[in-house]
Amino acid sequence: MIIIDGKKYRDELLEKYEKEIKENGLDITLAIILVGSNDASKIYVRNKIKFCEKVGIKVNLYSLDENTSENEVIKLIEKLNTDETITGIILQSPVPNGINFDKCANIILPNKDVDGFTSENVKALYSGSEKIIPCTVKGIIKLLEHNEINLKGARIVIVGRSEIVGKPLALALTNRDATCTLCHSKTENLKDFTKDADIVISATGKAKIINSDMVKNDFIGIDVGINRDNGVLCGDFDFEDVKEKAKFLTPVPGGVGPMTIAMIIDNLIYMKRNEEVNNG
Repeated sequence: MIIIDGKKYRDELLEKYEKEIKENGLDITLAIILVGSNDASKIYVRNKIKFCEKVGIKVNLYSLDENTSENEVIKLIEKLNTDETITGIILQSPVPNGINFDKCANIILPNKDVDGFTSENVKALYSGSEKIIPCTVKGIIKLLEHNEINLKGARIVIVGRSEIVGKPLALALTNRDATCTLCHSKTENLKDFTKDADIVISATGKAKIINSDMVKNDFIGIDVGINRDNGVLCGDFDFEDVKEKAKFLTPVPGGVGPMTIAMIIDNLIYMKRNEEVNNG
């Protein structure tokens, strides 16, 4: 079995991004909007700032009070949309009750939508003309391609149908000529789908839901889950149970997670390059 080391590959990419930004004098600024005081969100935001600054990207953090209205969030996004010094915008999820995340995120200009959540970017992904795709999805694809895993014609089962991972991932992999099956919490006899898959990707948030009885020999496992089992961090795969059957397997932590932040930077560089082309 080969462990797919997302942390190692992320670090290689960060070196590449830092060099590209420095050598080409790319002036990139990310705006992050954090509404409320969710502890997990604060950690995610700190990590985003840390790695962006590491490669030479400036970050403007807008921390808004828990009682901030939806209208105030919208006004801030509209202001950042028109600010030519801002390359990309992230509205950190979740947001407090009373604020419609989808409504607010969709106000971000498509060419500043780092997370790839706006209707226009989703439509482009759906039509096969993708531009900016969600960072976790892009990270998974980068990991597969980096390890020379052929997607064309591959039978892939995705477990989890979230708007952030499952659904856009199915579209992105289909665009790369994979044959995808999207399963979810209401799928009966999940094993019937996963046991013949070349690649199983799980993003359910249910600890050790995938075991060795559910996969074939030499399968490839991509674990997007982050869970705690008796206080220990683990993924959706029962790692120790499935590892003897796996050809490639991502660990938790250290697999997909590190790649998500790297793809924020990847998307920002793409945006800056696209901005320069459009500006002549």
